[in-house]
Amino acid sequence: PARLDNLSLALRAVATVVPDESRISHVHTRISGWIEALYVNTTGQAVRAGQPLAAIFSQELFSSQTEYLAALQAGTGPHSVVAQSARTRLKVLGMTEAEIARIERRGEVDRLVTVVAPHNGVVLHRGIAVGTSVDASTELMTVADLSRIWVLAEVPEPAAAEIGVGTPALLTFATAGKSPIEARVDFIYPTLSERTRTVRARFAVPNPDGALRPGLFGTADFRS
Repeated sequence: PARLDNLSLALRAVATVVPDESRISHVHTRISGWIEALYVNTTGQAVRAGQPLAAIFSQELFSSQTEYLAALQAGTGPHSVVAQSARTRLKVLGMTEAEIARIERRGEVDRLVTVVAPHNGVVLHRGIAVGTSVDASTELMTVADLSRIWVLAEVPEPAAAEIGVGTPALLTFATAGKSPIEARVDFIYPTLSERTRTVRARFAVPNPDGALRPGLFGTADFRS
């Protein structure tokens, strides 16, 4: 018998897990100096927000702290033009209010400045070692929060017109030991890959247990 039914296009595409670009931080310092201590020894190490990553000796920052303490001890007061100018320089060089308050309280300079993790995550890249000379252009580390990741599906060119933002799909990663994930496309990349003749469709997927690791391959079964 004739009947009304919904027709859908069955489409399977290769899917790859990548870090969420909005959750990647490139750690730099505002000062020139040398790495004297390194608290993260390997890439892939998990870090927490505020956790020390490295300690740097900077002659520039050391001198600026000395000038600030000298201005305070000169008896002109913390609100004098000289003291305020020296204090502003410390903040420009990257010292926090808590660090400045500590040297005010102790009356001693901090020989080393500590660089801390900007947020929870995993170290994807470490560009320094003990003794490395660094400045503001040096990328010390790259930290990525993998509690939410992106899944990129390679949609063949002939089927790209059938896929749009909001299109549902079932994401399967057999080797991750997870059940298939239902998700919807949240972005379609505007360019076509010349090598594979595919268009990338992106999904944002929660990953609280870290089972979906960047580089993991799977499949995306679209229902359009």
